Amino acid sequence: LACGHWQVKKKKMAMRPGVILLREGTDTSQGKAQLVSNINACQAVADAVRTTLGPRGMDKLVFDGRKVTISNDGATIMKLLEIAHPAAKTLVDISMSQDAEVGDGTTSVVLLAGDILKHMKPFVEEGVHPQIIMRNVRNAGRLGVEKVKELSIPFDTTTPEGKEMLLKTASTALNSKLISSHKDLFAPMVVKAVQALDDGGNLDDLMSLIAIKQIPGGDVRQSFLVNGVAFKKTFSYAGFEQMTKKFKDPKVLLLNVELELKSEKENAEVRITDPEQYQSIVDAEWQVIYNKLDACVSCG
Repeated sequence: LACGHWQVKKKKMAMRPGVILLREGTDTSQGKAQLVSNINACQAVADAVRTTLGPRGMDKLVFDGRKVTISNDGATIMKLLEIAHPAAKTLVDISMSQDAEVGDGTTSVVLLAGDILKHMKPFVEEGVHPQIIMRNVRNAGRLGVEKVKELSIPFDTTTPEGKEMLLKTASTALNSKLISSHKDLFAPMVVKAVQALDDGGNLDDLMSLIAIKQIPGGDVRQSFLVNGVAFKKTFSYAGFEQMTKKFKDPKVLLLNVELELKSEKENAEVRITDPEQYQSIVDAEWQVIYNKLDACVSCG
């Protein structure tokens, strides 16, 4: 009897639900109603950027409490929107990913995701299992990619037709940017920079090898491409007006050491009894620099 009582008690303990502690105000809704709520939130975000798409898309004015931003770039607008709904935040994430990977189409991915959810909403309301919907959406995506590849027209970028198509593609990507009115200058500049990396086989390191240096003053039309390495250097020392500003076919020395006297990092203390000993310490410091300079000269 005692054994049977223990088994009943054990069964009751197993059936007892676990205690979950949630912060006050936490929404614990789930099931079909929550899925529909998620879809509605995502559609509201997609509607916010819908009117910015296309050549006749309108700009949005966004005030984030500190500054006012006017833009029709999807990624910029999505970044500035203070979205609290966790499901709607995923649209911000896909917009940021598109901007980082491609640099264009940030509005399109948000609208495409919103439209897919809009067409999935009736199936959710009818009780179709989410896994079935996901499986068919993935199949539709695979078929869509295959159809795009079938319709695509390959171009040889080494031919004049291919270069012209690259220019058109770059100009299209610049349409939603602040410099869209200067795309006749920047589109060829971007194409030349990317082709230079492609010729060297470094296209995978595109983001790290192409840098944009911003210099105050001047006009945006004064921008130019440096086919090499550029360092921002300000001449502020005495007599810099007389220094040569341009060198042709120079020898460039790259150093990972400093050619200057460095103070001791540690709290070192040197005790001397003779002024000549102090001079020997100074000479030793300068000798270190002279040795480095001799090594620089000897390497050519």
